[in-house]
Amino acid sequence: MSERSTGFETSSLDLPGWRHVYSGKVRDLYEPDLSHLGGAHPLGDVVLVVASDRVSAYDHVLDPGIPDKGTVLTQLSLWWFEQLGDLVDNHVVSTEPSAMPGDGLVPDAVVGRAMVCRRLEMFPVECVVRGYLTGSGLAEYRESGSVCGVPLPDGLVDGSRLPEPIFTPATKAEVGEHDENVSFEVVVGQIGLDAATRLRELTLAVYARAEAVARERGVILADTKLEFGTDPVTGAIVLGDEVLTPDSSRFWAVEGWEPGRAQPSFDKQPIRDWLVSPASGWDRAGESAPPALTDEVVAATRLRYLEAYRLLTGTDLA
Repeated sequence: MSERSTGFETSSLDLPGWRHVYSGKVRDLYEPDLSHLGGAHPLGDVVLVVASDRVSAYDHVLDPGIPDKGTVLTQLSLWWFEQLGDLVDNHVVSTEPSAMPGDGLVPDAVVGRAMVCRRLEMFPVECVVRGYLTGSGLAEYRESGSVCGVPLPDGLVDGSRLPEPIFTPATKAEVGEHDENVSFEVVVGQIGLDAATRLRELTLAVYARAEAVARERGVILADTKLEFGTDPVTGAIVLGDEVLTPDSSRFWAVEGWEPGRAQPSFDKQPIRDWLVSPASGWDRAGESAPPALTDEVVAATRLRYLEAYRLLTGTDLA
């Protein structure tokens, strides 16, 4: 995970044994405070990744956050890491709570929404895979008949299932800016043919597994974004960041799927809908920040995240 400047106002916690080094829109990153650990961490070169309840839309971090969102993102990622373990290794080292302050495990204040993870050398590529056409892929298709250089059949509409899943990578932008869709050849130029080919293979394999698992549970995985890095010790390619959550994926209900229109999704769509409605009073094209979310919008968004977790895992969030 990179340590880029975010440009967003975030707050970090005082966690014994850990030192805050970075905040993104949603996650906070800590590294061991080795003065509390005798000069070395017992689990090696690790970081603590904490998912907050912060929520963003249209390049703004909004107020207030969504209760339980950070826990959903972490617990759902952990569940998916288990489903994918035979396909690719992941960066999680421990989710064990601390037995005592400063022992290098997960502090009590963030148990359930934090993971101790291996520090990876991240690839500068967002590994996006699409099984359905929507979003920025749809916009690109309407202009060129292709997405990231991959030609597609004529006549596709919003929500169309693609003949086969496609790898549509993006370059990582600074936080607050938009990632740029690029061709596979651009990725090759950045990281080399062997690494680019392996990332494409892994991304498509993860999607195939996850799409089948989700479909069995009545959920369509329309697309998702993955991030990979290399283990600096072994050189192995490892799955990092979060995986297959409502923040990194589009999940639709199988029952309600209807190509030709925007599909209802299990994510922060209630927030987006409210912000662009007259009810919010916000001018997206203006310079002012969005208003505070209403209690109703917060509650509706929380239910979307909890429902995604329940449908996919088969259990309610503990």
